[in-house]
Amino acid sequence: MIDLHTHSLLSDGVLLPTELVQRANHAGYRAIAITDHVDRSNIDFAVPRLIQALDELQEHTPVQVIPGAEITHVPPVLIGTLVKRARELGARIVVVHGETVAEPVIDGTNRAAIESGADILSHPGLISMEDAVLAREKGVYLEISARKGHSLSNGHVAKVAMAAGAGMVINTDAHAPEDLISRERAVMILKSAGIPEESIETIFAHSQTLVDKVGRK
Repeated sequence: MIDLHTHSLLSDGVLLPTELVQRANHAGYRAIAITDHVDRSNIDFAVPRLIQALDELQEHTPVQVIPGAEITHVPPVLIGTLVKRARELGARIVVVHGETVAEPVIDGTNRAAIESGADILSHPGLISMEDAVLAREKGVYLEISARKGHSLSNGHVAKVAMAAGAGMVINTDAHAPEDLISRERAVMILKSAGIPEESIETIFAHSQTLVDKVGRK
């Protein structure tokens, strides 16, 4: 399993980054990105601390560990600046918290995230066809979520992404150890979103593409 959207106690998760990685290792993960929630108030603290912790940890775990960030509940006009700042600080995967049906994110967040060139638009709710087409053009992946609440719109996201030709990934948005999933569970979630079985390996391959891209940096 490759999971590119998780949280430690550097934001609202319950585990230290080190423990989250060990739990992922125990669950059979090959790679994990820790993408703690950030805005202007904490981005300069959270991202460097996470990089330091994971860079030291990497040689002691078989799991590929990727420091990242999730730009969260930021006004759309500010998203591009924070995506750029996260990358300047060394975040290797940048996620933007999409317009989920489970939380009151500002309208226009999906479009701003895609225009900013984030790696992943997480749980993008009732994403429009226009935005999905732009995501395809920009190479921004749309997330199918394993997380309760956010997963309510997986079927819509999958339908629009497939119609637009946009790439998808599956992530857990894990905040606690019980949120981590097996590859078999991920397959079940993808199928339940209406994704044909013959397309599932492509979705897993998208996650590998992002991991490989990180490895080249």
